[in-house]
Amino acid sequence: MTPLPPPRDEGAATLALVATTAEVLAHPELDERLLAPWERRRLAGIRVPGRRDDVVAARLLLRLCASRVTGRPPREAGPAQRCPGCGQEGHGRPYLPDRPGLGAGFSHADGLVAAAVGPGQVGIDVEPLTRRPGPLSVLRRLLPAAEVDAACARPDPGPALLRLWVRREALFKAGRDDARLTEWTDHRRAAVVALAECAPADRPPAHTGIRLLSPGPVPPSGR
Repeated sequence: MTPLPPPRDEGAATLALVATTAEVLAHPELDERLLAPWERRRLAGIRVPGRRDDVVAARLLLRLCASRVTGRPPREAGPAQRCPGCGQEGHGRPYLPDRPGLGAGFSHADGLVAAAVGPGQVGIDVEPLTRRPGPLSVLRRLLPAAEVDAACARPDPGPALLRLWVRREALFKAGRDDARLTEWTDHRRAAVVALAECAPADRPPAHTGIRLLSPGPVPPSGR
């Protein structure tokens, strides 16, 4: 067995990667064969080829993200999953088994994928820029009603509602409503992305460490 490298500083900046499914599947460091047997068994139940590709790409991108943060090659940076509800492995929130101080998360939607690794629990969500969540009756149950109403007061409420949606999803995946939020638009990939970070109490979130798969600015935004 290859010896583990010395642990990196787990208080380092969170790393978030955003890509298209096609970009990930063509990445020279990534291959579906990196997936664990339990992940392949889950893929067997996905009948829609495009959705299967998205799931594969999201899981591979998380490996690349973990590799960049921990210094291990992607083949040795595989995540596990544990359900916070039933406590069983193989589904639920992803985590890095040998890095308990680091949180991990991934998201996929219609040819887009995102992944994040950082100190404390993290949650990330990505959606196509053209998606419009709804209906409003559902959004008012799931999102802050006042913010939904404010978005609906705009001439075109769709973009604002979409941003509310990705923020809520990122917070849900992070497991805390008071997590620090960063949201941005990746115009190259026509994607809206939200990242939620639950940094340790003695270490503030490090938004300056957020990067894209390809270079580009990431403008921060509040809730």
